[in-house]
Amino acid sequence: MWNVRFTGLMRSIWKGAISFGLVSVPVKVYSATEDHDLRLHQVHDKDRGRIRYQRRCEVCGEVVEYADIDKAYEEGGRTVVLTDEDLKSLPVERSREIEVVEFVPDEQIDPMYFEKSYYLEPEKVGVKPYQLLRRTLEQTELTAVVKFALRQKSRLGALRVRGDVMVLQALLWPDEVREAAFPVLEDTEVKISDKELKMSSSLVESLSSDFEPEQFTDEYQTQLTQLVEAKLAKGDAVDTEETFGAPAEEGEGAEVLDLMEALRRSVESRRKAAGGAKESSGAKSSAGTRSRAKKADDAEGAPQEEKAPPKRRTRKTG
Repeated sequence: MWNVRFTGLMRSIWKGAISFGLVSVPVKVYSATEDHDLRLHQVHDKDRGRIRYQRRCEVCGEVVEYADIDKAYEEGGRTVVLTDEDLKSLPVERSREIEVVEFVPDEQIDPMYFEKSYYLEPEKVGVKPYQLLRRTLEQTELTAVVKFALRQKSRLGALRVRGDVMVLQALLWPDEVREAAFPVLEDTEVKISDKELKMSSSLVESLSSDFEPEQFTDEYQTQLTQLVEAKLAKGDAVDTEETFGAPAEEGEGAEVLDLMEALRRSVESRRKAAGGAKESSGAKSSAGTRSRAKKADDAEGAPQEEKAPPKRRTRKTG
């Protein structure tokens, strides 16, 4: 079960209402994800001056403020300018509705269509219908397909449950997902033997587990942070081998294995790794058992301290 916790840093980016039938649920919308990358900027390699980008007009040559910039579309040498007022006049842009179009089984939506995710928080007056819809989706294992407009774009979305909240998952439109057509797959005839399939299945089974994202780390960002900290401490003379260790040497003429041999070695490697982990766990358990037994033996063989006789209570007389 996923538990979602809002922090004081989260700010709603939009307000609207989920509508299905005659039911309306007022909600606030929050970005559900954020970038954890180390923030870098660009500098001139010769003097380390910071690089700045300016919005400069090609006609007058002046630097233009963002507030003074309009959008435009060009076709056949003609340019159509679209102001903020023009864009805001579109009927769909004025809509604050997350319209439920239909309910579909969770597994029917291809993850390829998933785009950005948003948390939905109900307004106080909408807590009950919000909880009702959340529990209904949870029990029926259905996802609501919705339409909504956000940031000058009409969007398709999937409304689903994550823990104790509802998530609005923006979806790509069908024409935004490319079809894969690789001639090499169509023109090359491949025969896979039962033995190869069995060996491949064994390797997959040895690597099977439950997905726990907390077990994974962004190694690039971790190493980038190490590099920055090393340079802050030692300057440009930092020794990267000292920081990260010597890079692995690339062997000349690496051994070429056929598919079956590669699978066989991979399965054996996984079995050895699993066996080593079990032996290590067993050794720790045995060591713990021996340690507890030794403590018990020492306790039995140790001389018992004589207990002091209990103090006699005397009654005060007065």
